[in-house]
Amino acid sequence: MANKIKIKKNDTVEVIAGKDKGKRGMVLRVLPSSNRVIVQGLNMQKKAMRRKSQQDRGGIMEIETPIHVSNVMIVGKNGPTRIGYKMEGDKKIRICRKTGEAL
Repeated sequence: MANKIKIKKNDTVEVIAGKDKGKRGMVLRVLPSSNRVIVQGLNMQKKAMRRKSQQDRGGIMEIETPIHVSNVMIVGKNGPTRIGYKMEGDKKIRICRKTGEAL
């Protein structure tokens, strides 16, 4: 069973390990079954794509590939931070562990 991923779609994250270390991007997709996220413009790989129509060129394209969730950190107001949770009334909200403010 996969662990709960605290990072959600449209979050801004920073890569903390690997070839794109230090770069930031927005999360396009979360893959909970494999504990990975796809970040816009990061972890690019070349892939040979087949032509799908007359206008489509096909050829070698660059696509984003998944990054393990342990190698990215959400970006708060003070830079990369861990995520905590807090109950506000009857709602559970994500908070920044550095400053304690809502993400």
